[in-house]
Parts: sequence; C-alpha cells; structure tokens
Amino acid sequence: MRDDGSRGVIDEPASVGTSAPDFQLPALIAGVKKPLRLSAYRGQKNVVLAFYPSNWRDASAKQLIGYQMKRPRVLANHTETVAVTVDSIMNTTTWEREIGPFDFPICADFWPHGEVCARYGVLRQSGPEAGASERAILLIDRDGRIAFRKVYGLDDVPPLEEIFPMLEKL
Repeated sequence: MRDDGSRGVIDEPASVGTSAPDFQLPALIAGVKKPLRLSAYRGQKNVVLAFYPSNWRDASAKQLIGYQMKRPRVLANHTETVAVTVDSIMNTTTWEREIGPFDFPICADFWPHGEVCARYGVLRQSGPEAGASERAILLIDRDGRIAFRKVYGLDDVPPLEEIFPMLEKL
C-alpha cells in the first residue's frame, strides 16, 4: 500500500517480498473443470504463477507445452505450476483439447474480467492488447510470499530454467 497524495491509500501490484493475493478461479486440471484457490497451496507447495495474455497464441502454446514437459522437475522441487489467462473457461477448454492435455491448472480470470490479473498488476490497461494480461511469471513460496516476479514480452516464451535455481533454494 502507498499514499498517492490525493486519493489516500491505494493498492500496489504484488511485488517481491509481499504476500501473494489469494484468489479463487475456475480452472482446468487435466481437462476437468474445478475451482482453484491459491491459498490451498500455502504451507504445502511453492507455486509458479504463470500469467499469459490469451489462448490461441503461438507463444502461449509453446509456453504451456514447455511447462508440461518440465513438470517432473517442477514437482520434484515441491512446486505446482498454475497458469492464468483472461480467456473464458470454455475457450480454454477448447484450446487445451487441441494442444494438451496439461496436468497443471489453467485458470480463467474471465469474470469479473481480469480481476486477479489487475490485483497482481499484470492486466494491460491500454493499447491494442488492453484487457489481456501481460506475460508474467511469479514464484510464490510455501509461506505465500512472492519470491520472484518478471514480466516478458507478449510473444516471448518465459523460460522455466531461470527459476529452477530459486526453486532449489526454497
């Protein structure tokens, strides 16, 4: 929280060292729709929280396919991958059937549109991609604190390799 001088205290985006905002979203897990609450991992596992702008983008497909391929290494580090997009759960279901299946949750931050993305400071507010999320990776430790945060270009594929050294220390 900070004081902007005119409106009083406002929320800052989730940053390294702060508690990760909790959320509950509809998610696909291995093709099955279930609710997912981030705090369910607290005390149990670290979380790689992967925001991506939308389904049906080549970079999004490469990103999630890559995460599925590296899943054994992620799990070996007591970590779960949780992907988040602003697309609807129905759109995500169709897309996942085409390129998946994925054993990790893919959450739909569709309604209210982008609310979770906005709380994490990754909802694009202007420009041609307004309303989509940034492509961003956050690493949340078992205590629910953000240990790593990085925003990538919309068409970049974030490499999981850069977070493995941090995972191995958590």
